[in-house]
Amino acid sequence: MSSSSPSPTRVVLLTGPSGSGKSSLAARSGLPVLRLDDFYKEHEDPTLPLVDGSSDIDWDSPLSWDAEAAIAAIAELCATGRTRVPVYDIATSSRTGTEALDIARSPRTPLFIAEGIFAADIAARCQELGLLADAICLRGRPSTTFRRRLLRDLREGRKSVLFLLRRGFRLMRAERGIVARHTALGAHACGRDEALGRLAAAAAGRHRTTAPA
Repeated sequence: MSSSSPSPTRVVLLTGPSGSGKSSLAARSGLPVLRLDDFYKEHEDPTLPLVDGSSDIDWDSPLSWDAEAAIAAIAELCATGRTRVPVYDIATSSRTGTEALDIARSPRTPLFIAEGIFAADIAARCQELGLLADAICLRGRPSTTFRRRLLRDLREGRKSVLFLLRRGFRLMRAERGIVARHTALGAHACGRDEALGRLAAAAAGRHRTTAPA
């Protein structure tokens, strides 16, 4: 009588422009979720980048984010099913503590989602480490993304209204370029329904993306 070893845990990286619906899609999937936005640097970090020609911090630059800490958390989840992650308050741009993330308690599937606007930036590294199941970039109409993002950010009081409007218009103009960049980094750009299909396929072990070197 032969026995098969359990499938290794892998990650689906879910990216896309801010407001594209990543969090909603991740919740709808029913899979465990690691929020990559919790790995932002704090407001006092001297390495934070600025928007060109402005005194605003560029929170849409990957330089505002701790990629190494995010990769370490993903690797630990894949290896043990557990890790500790920072709790980040976007309104104050600061970490308010840490919390345990235990995906081993979830219904058994060797898969979890790591979602955030910088997820594609770590696709190649996750592929190199043998952790990657898929990398998906949600895309849609820039005007729809603008409206969804602004309503969410105002509702949550993330930043001042003026800051959110400046950022919103800047991101709307840049959205197609953002999606192109994520695609170049190894993410497959698609809408919600196709993304859900790819998640189902990854959970069944039927799909694996290859990120560029």
